[in-house]
Amino acid sequence: MKIFPKIIRCIYLISLLLVCFGFINTNAAEAANQSVVTEITVSLGNEANELKFEPNHLEFEAGKPYKLRLINPSAQKHYFTAKDFADGIWTSKVEAGKVEIKGAIHELELKPKAEAEWVFIALKPGSYTLRCPIAGHTEAGMTGKIAIVTH
Repeated sequence: MKIFPKIIRCIYLISLLLVCFGFINTNAAEAANQSVVTEITVSLGNEANELKFEPNHLEFEAGKPYKLRLINPSAQKHYFTAKDFADGIWTSKVEAGKVEIKGAIHELELKPKAEAEWVFIALKPGSYTLRCPIAGHTEAGMTGKIAIVTH
């Protein structure tokens, strides 16, 4: 009679350990997925000197980390200006050349053939306007839309 309660107790403890181990692994996997940085590349203009962002529609998921790689293959300087978007994210850093900039960023100027990386976490859901404010560039179509969405 005393053996039966011990067997039940052992089965119960083993089951409890398996359930706990399952939760620990699930939470670790979820945490690992959230720490993966998604990289997106945006071209400011092109080698033909067309005034456009490519792509000109960007979508980020709130709460996720991103690396926005900005390249300017054209012979002219361009700006990546999206102030309201910049207010809706947390910037970890911007890297350009051998310089790393930390803190709030509202626009980036890329000289011809320059590259920069903007690392951030999207926070505030909404739709934001992107443009290059150099005279004539916005009017020529160097605009875009940025969305931060929740899933």
